[in-house]
Amino acid sequence: MAPNIIPTPLNSLRVSRYLIPAHNLIPNTSILNKPLLHYHGAFPAATLTASSIELYLTTIGVVEPQWRYTMYSQTHFHSTTHEVLCISRGTAKLCFGGEDNPGKVEKKVEPGDVLILPAGVGHKLLEDLTDDFEMVGCYPKGYSWDMCYGKKGEETKVQGIAKIPWFIRDPIYGDEGPILEN
Repeated sequence: MAPNIIPTPLNSLRVSRYLIPAHNLIPNTSILNKPLLHYHGAFPAATLTASSIELYLTTIGVVEPQWRYTMYSQTHFHSTTHEVLCISRGTAKLCFGGEDNPGKVEKKVEPGDVLILPAGVGHKLLEDLTDDFEMVGCYPKGYSWDMCYGKKGEETKVQGIAKIPWFIRDPIYGDEGPILEN
């Protein structure tokens, strides 16, 4: 079945890039020196559903959609994989880098936005602004996610982040795309 959504043309896509310093025991972008990427309106919101996102991503073949959910309201990060979050419904305010981090990034996200989180970037839901916020959570093929919270005892996991390879194709645009510029 062919996907029924087409991403925003690359020449019209607005992308924000953020390097977030390590804070306490949350490494953020400090280990891989790859930015948190925000593709604003990567998909047209009018016809967007979680199913259409999943079908589209499957055709590109870079990441595997694994869940549909909101974001946890506790800061956490993943030490075993990068994460691609596609906003399928609702609007929310998110925090990246740890809420006490002076270098944190707070973003309002809406349907059609895509966030690419390098392994180690702390993230949490600050506020569901529409009471129906949902994302499609995806991970590079062959990688499984874990949960870390920036606590003592996670240091060995954090050291493993340096071994995680960066994307060789963009999860939304394939052989082109902003992820390949970083």
